[in-house]
Amino acid sequence: MISRRHLTGILLSCPLLIWASGCRGRDSTGPGNAAVDGATPEPLLVYAGAASKPPTEDAARAYEQKTGIKVDVIFGGSGYVLSQMKLAKQGDIYFPGSSDYMEKAKREGDVFPESEKVIVYLVPAINVQRGNPHGIRTLRDLTRPGLRVAIANPEGVCVGAYAVEIIEREFNAEEKAAFRRNLVNYTESCEKTATAISLKMVDAVLGWRVFEHWDPARIESLRLPAEQIPRVGYIPVAVAKYAKDRARAQAFIDFLAGPDGQKIFAKYHYFATAREAFDWIGAQKPVGGEYVVPKDWLGASNGTR
Repeated sequence: MISRRHLTGILLSCPLLIWASGCRGRDSTGPGNAAVDGATPEPLLVYAGAASKPPTEDAARAYEQKTGIKVDVIFGGSGYVLSQMKLAKQGDIYFPGSSDYMEKAKREGDVFPESEKVIVYLVPAINVQRGNPHGIRTLRDLTRPGLRVAIANPEGVCVGAYAVEIIEREFNAEEKAAFRRNLVNYTESCEKTATAISLKMVDAVLGWRVFEHWDPARIESLRLPAEQIPRVGYIPVAVAKYAKDRARAQAFIDFLAGPDGQKIFAKYHYFATAREAFDWIGAQKPVGGEYVVPKDWLGASNGTR
């Protein structure tokens, strides 16, 4: 359930989080094991896109209970947390919300490519308030005058790039202009995109189908026709180049990809395989990849009011 503490001001605030780097030491604990001689095992630090926030929080708690190793997670838009990790020059694991930013991280040498694993798969959808009070049925309904719409900032959030990709493919120039007149906010993460619906701050968002299962009492996901879904997303994870103990970092990745981690993601109805996503869509689609967002969509206030 998404907390009601997320208010309008939070949605418009800077996504950067401050991390006190000076308080993180290192120990010689082996991978997946608690420290010896009664010492407290060193926490793992994960920079994660918020597309996996609810299950990742659960997985971090479960991993600590199993191993005694605490997992600290910094959530945000995948591009934003990647920039934070690079700036801080610390972090054990990078866990973005889709392939787009993992490809960037691999290309720029921020992760060890051989450590990458795919955890789950995602499909875009229209998210509305439970009960669909505005009677939204189709993608083109989002161009109706007076409707309040939000998308995640495509400059740093994976699901925002997916939204722009769909709009650019499906709308003509007039429809795109009408949609942008309805666009009241860019949100800085998947969590804040879903929160915008939970708190009735907007009438609809183009987000992930899984948002409904984050807050089923307040969010409903509307299925897009197969022909309007350009690709299936996936959530990858890899050891960051800043990790000082790759084996310990890899052990947590193996936990996420293993039966215990997959059970946690299944609780929130993520797709475990691409085939499950295809079956839900009703068609086979490209998986992963990168999308270059057109320049006129970039800029935190561009196209919003």
